Formats: sequence, C-alpha cells, structure tokens
Amino acid sequence: MTIRRIGTVDGLAAPVGPFSHAVVADGLVFTSGQLPVDADGTQPQGFEEQVQAAIDNLRRVLEEAGSGIEQVLSVRTFLTDPAQLEPYNRVYQRTFGEHPPTRTTVCATLWGVSLEIDCIARVRGEVR
Repeated sequence: MTIRRIGTVDGLAAPVGPFSHAVVADGLVFTSGQLPVDADGTQPQGFEEQVQAAIDNLRRVLEEAGSGIEQVLSVRTFLTDPAQLEPYNRVYQRTFGEHPPTRTTVCATLWGVSLEIDCIARVRGEVR
C-alpha cells in the first residue's frame, strides 16, 4: 500500500503540531481537524461564517489530496457550545445536501476556536 502524507496545503495555516493536513492511503483520505481560520490566523466573526470557513479549509485539503466534498464518507465535528448545533446543521446541510455522510458531533473545550472538523473521504476515481 502506498501512503502519501500532505504536510501543508497552500492558503491554509500550517499545522500547529507534528501532524499532516491529510494522509492518503488505499483510496481513502484522512484529514486532520480543520479550524475556521485563514493562513494568517484570522477567524470570521459570525458562527455560521466560521463553520463555512472550516468547511472551505477542509475542501482545500481534500482537493490537494485528489478528492472533494462530494467524496466525504464520514465527518467528525467538535463544537464548544450545544447552542452551536442548529447553525452548524444549516451550513452542513447546504454543504452536503440530501444524502450527507455519516457524522459524529462532540461538544468540548477547544484551543481558542469555536469548532474543528475532520473527515474521511474517497479519492476521486478510486473504486475498491
């Protein structure tokens, strides 16, 4: 099995620790958690805009790995407040449509951000 590690992605903040943005193996992409910040560390003001920013970052990582949002199989989301669930669901629904991937959502304390999202996706064109 060939394993490709994607350490950084242009336009995204560098990982804050010793990890890659994504690992591609056996036709699957495993992403690290994406935060709602740009390469300069700037975060949008509104929560729905923050959700969109984290999903846009996830989309960039997936594209770099040869995948895309439409290939996502499973999502893990970490929120900091149960009240965030409804606005999060609105953005999630717009992103993934009527046939969304599986999802786990956890409410926890994070490191100065309001949410973090990671996923597992298929590489485009890979059939196993």
